[in-house]
Amino acid sequence: MQRKDARGSGRHDVEGLVDELYATPPPDFVSRREELAAEAKADGRVEDAHLIHAARRPTLAAWAANLLLRSQPAESQRFLELGRALREAYRTLDAQGIKELSDQRSSIVSALSRQAAVLAREAGHRLSDVAQQDVASTLRAVLADQDAADRWAAGRLESALTPPADFPSGTAPPASAPRKPARASTAPRSSQTRAKDELAERRRQRKKQLAQARKGATTADQRLRGQRAEQADADASLQQTRERHDQTHQQVTAAEEQLRKARAEFQRAEHEQQEAEKRSQAAADAVTRAEQAAQEAAQEVERLTGPAR
Repeated sequence: MQRKDARGSGRHDVEGLVDELYATPPPDFVSRREELAAEAKADGRVEDAHLIHAARRPTLAAWAANLLLRSQPAESQRFLELGRALREAYRTLDAQGIKELSDQRSSIVSALSRQAAVLAREAGHRLSDVAQQDVASTLRAVLADQDAADRWAAGRLESALTPPADFPSGTAPPASAPRKPARASTAPRSSQTRAKDELAERRRQRKKQLAQARKGATTADQRLRGQRAEQADADASLQQTRERHDQTHQQVTAAEEQLRKARAEFQRAEHEQQEAEKRSQAAADAVTRAEQAAQEAAQEVERLTGPAR
């Protein structure tokens, strides 16, 4: 039983490692993958090592889309909900409803694409124009196709996604084949009433879904505008910090140069002081000897000039 639990825990852990791997910038992906696979193999988790090693390095655009999902979970969830509402609207709503949701789709895809570019730049990798277009294409695919939405929601995209060609950009859904009109005599009055009631209920539900989708899209757009403003403030603060860093670095360099000169001057002064102390000591010794000689000479004079015996 303990062995089974350990396997379950290991499986859970390896899924987290693979998730971490797909959040790793593409230039570091392969080395990180090999490192994680080697660690798993060294721990005796051969199956985990194979699973890790099977991961394929994502393109820069796919990595940025994965990064957006992980860094902005709330906005990403609302975006997925908008996609579900838009796909439902395309199947059921009139041309005006499709156009309104599609207009919101365009603004949100543009905003999220820019947000992905900002996140990638903060992580040290600037997206090219082509990569940013691939991110936008991926987001449009997420809105248009359930399979694409599921793949993005897993956070392990390896390449950019392409939206289906038949998904509208603001037009009404294609008209369905005309139905053969039912004969009035074939359905009782009560059946027609129920059908009308069901149709009215479906319309109410569609209007409710449309209202929720509009609200979610508006909220997401407002949050993204707020985040862009915060990002602009953060960029300005970063620029000011860099300027202060450069100024401080120049001051430190100048102070280090002054310190170097002061140390050299101190060493010269110390050397001169040592030499002066030696000369002072030599002079003091000479004075002592001279005083001793003078004292001896005075004593000799006194002896010679004393009374004769």
